[in-house]
This record gives sequence, structure tokens and C-alpha cells, in this order.
Amino acid sequence: MMMAMQQQLDFIAYIQRMLVEGDFSATYKFALLHALADVCVEQPMMYEASELNIDLAKLAEKLIELYWHHAVPFSSARNGESALLKQNSGAQSKVIAVLYECQQNNIRSLRQLKLSPYWHTTYKAALDTLKTGPLWRLQILAKQEECFLYPHTKGKSYITLNAGIAACFRRFYDLVVYLAKNAWLQKIQSIKHNQALIGPQSQLHDFLFGFDRTALNKAKPVLVEIQKGQCFYCQKPLTSAIEVDHFIPFARYANDLGHNFVAAHRSCNNSKRDFLAAQLHRERWQDQNLDRHSQLLTDELTRYFHCDVDKSLAVSNWAYQVASSNGAKLWLAKDKFELAGSNVSHQLPSNELGLVADSKPAFDFK
Repeated sequence: MMMAMQQQLDFIAYIQRMLVEGDFSATYKFALLHALADVCVEQPMMYEASELNIDLAKLAEKLIELYWHHAVPFSSARNGESALLKQNSGAQSKVIAVLYECQQNNIRSLRQLKLSPYWHTTYKAALDTLKTGPLWRLQILAKQEECFLYPHTKGKSYITLNAGIAACFRRFYDLVVYLAKNAWLQKIQSIKHNQALIGPQSQLHDFLFGFDRTALNKAKPVLVEIQKGQCFYCQKPLTSAIEVDHFIPFARYANDLGHNFVAAHRSCNNSKRDFLAAQLHRERWQDQNLDRHSQLLTDELTRYFHCDVDKSLAVSNWAYQVASSNGAKLWLAKDKFELAGSNVSHQLPSNELGLVADSKPAFDFK
């Protein structure tokens, strides 16, 4: 236990040093750090002290996913590639250039890209970029190799995270992604070409890292159908103010998974915000989206989102494990919370939540 705690402290210190002492001439290393964190929470973890092999193919696909929105022109005042934000101070990055070309050829989604003749070229560009740059430079701190995360063993089709590192990425996912995104943002803002495009009032963070609200609306009809016209959270009839909520909040895990959506009242969604939902909500979400209606959601949403029940379950397990370790509060209803890991399913009276009341009250924050 003490060794695990010390490794977690060393991990945080290393990430901090990496961002301060690393040489970031482009944004690829921020993307790689984000990708490593994503992969670690997207699959089940057997033992906290175990190593983890990660295929370079999986990391290359992650780079493509992370850069997809970056290849969209940022400024309507310029034409062609000059309207794109640059990812380094020199020529436009290869991955951005290839993705932009795909989008100019009417490729409108990542799924469409994977099924198109352009996928092989795009994938090769991402893999070559990964292998010739960030994979072996991420861990160069103050000009010295410090392979804390994984050994620099070249010539293989995978890397191996050192013992316990995957568990650290899972434990501190929110922090790692937050730091990577903010450093990425600062790098983009520091490039002279971009400064004329961005402007002082730009919504750069949402442009680069937000979700597609138009695509999100595609999920609304099927969710309303499987929920029988009721709000997922309060179980009352849905009105015209219907919103699609990321059950595992987008702020916690910034990827759209087709099984992670529920339909809710705007008021319930605004109240839940970036909190994890209480255990009773989690149980209903698993029953509804991962069990009874998993195939329907896959059939209806595969065109717009990545649909993988196992990945959705793994991400939710990770999120709730971290919440339990941190002693976090889980959202039950407006101004009502329960303690993560308490194993108590607090339920509200039927007139508030449509469920039977539990004898132990939830926290009431007003």
C-alpha cells in the first residue's frame, strides 16, 4: 500500500516535471499523453501493480480521433489551409494536413473515414508521426531520457507501461487530461499564425475539445423511445425541454460513446452538471443502455458515435472507482447527493423520483 501511494506521488510529480521540463515544439506530445490516459480507462484493470501493453495501432487511432476537430477551419475570414490552426511553429503538422484533405473530400465523420479509401493514408500518417516523434520524445525531460511511464524499446508494435503506471493513469485521469489540454491550448495560442485567427473572445477550448451538439441530437429519439417518454433521472414525463446527457460526464471522460447517453429534462441535466450520478441511477443506466437496449442503441447510433458496451462499462467502472477512492459526492437529484462507495442506494419518495423511499436519507445541500 505504501509503495502504491509513493508511486502515485511520483507519477504526479513526473507529469508536472514533464510539462515544465519537456521540449514541446509541437502539440503531438500533449495528444499522446491524452491518448495514453484514455486507453488506460477504456479497458478493465486486472491488478493495480500490473504492466499494460498498448498497441501502437491503438495510439495512432487515438491521435486521429483527438485531431479530427482540429482539422476543421477555425476562421471563416480565410480560405483553405490558412484558416486552420497550426499545431507547431513551422509547417502545418502532417496529421492535420491529411485530415483536412479527407474533410475536403466530403468525409464528415470518423466512422465514414474508417470506411473510406482515405483511411489507410491517414492511419499511416498518424502511425509514422507517432513512431518518429512523440513516442520517444515524451519522456525526455531537461534533455535526458527518463522512462518513468514506459521503456523506450523500439522496433515493436506496442509499448509496455511500467508496473502500476496504468493504475496511476486511471487514478488521476481527470488531472492528466486537464493538464494535457491546457498545455495544448497554450501551445496553440503561442503560435504566431494562430494569434490572428483566434482573437481575444474566441471559444477555442470548445472548438478543439467540445462535442458535436448536432450529432448528439441524433440520439434523442431512440433514448426517448427506450425511456418510454420519461426523464431518465426524475422519471417524470419529458416535455419539450429535452436534452441528451452524457451519463458519465463529458468533463470527466471527453469522448462520445453511444451507450453513454440518456434523455433528461433540461433542469435535471443542469442540476447534475459534471457530477457522477448516484448509484441507483448507475444501476438503471446499466440495465437500460448496457443490457436491455444495448443492441438497439448500437444499431441506431453507430453511424454517429463509437458504440462499445464493454468500453462503456469499463469507463463507468473506472469513474466510480475513482469517486469512491476520493470520497466524492454522487448526484441524486436537485441539491441531493450521496457519498460514493457508501453502498447505500438512497431513493427519493415516489412524488420526487418515481421510486420507493429508502430509510436512510441522502445528503441534502441547499
